[in-house]
Amino acid sequence: MNLLIEKETYLAAGVHLGTTVKNEAMKRFIYKILPNGLAVFDLDQVDSRIRIAAKFLSRYENVLVVSRKYRKPIESFAKSTGATPVIGRFLPGMLTNPNYGSFLEPDVVLVSDPFIDRQALVEASKAHIPVVALCNTFNSPSYVDLVIPCNNRGRKSVAVVFYLLAREILRERKEEEKLKNISLADFIEKGD
Repeated sequence: MNLLIEKETYLAAGVHLGTTVKNEAMKRFIYKILPNGLAVFDLDQVDSRIRIAAKFLSRYENVLVVSRKYRKPIESFAKSTGATPVIGRFLPGMLTNPNYGSFLEPDVVLVSDPFIDRQALVEASKAHIPVVALCNTFNSPSYVDLVIPCNNRGRKSVAVVFYLLAREILRERKEEEKLKNISLADFIEKGD
């Protein structure tokens, strides 16, 4: 299978690197465990899940992307795909309280880390909104409908995943003009 991006780019960004802590539900995405206990994701599965997630997300008009950190990749993803970003603290009630001033009604929620962005996960579940999440080896996929296994702690890794998601969503939507305007560099934080 051809990868969405060169294998070297995946490896240089550390997309394949998990942690020494492994959640039972995430073990099926692990290719091997290094002698130091560090888990390594199967790049073919990572790549395949990015494709599946992009195809799934491309069907929705109103995508909410949530991340407590990683401002640049989230802003670039939102700008290129038309998603609504929530960067920083996800305030309780944003998805469940219609009287709340910042109430949102997305079709689908994309989170960069199910542990850090747990409030968004729980609320999306209560509101019956599907959730796509970048999950590391230690993450529990509870409340997650579609897992993208990857290193969700590394800035470059998160940037690569969000870039590929944006690019593939635009391809699925046949938005060729927008495709010309995005590059991986747009998703990487300055200084990385």
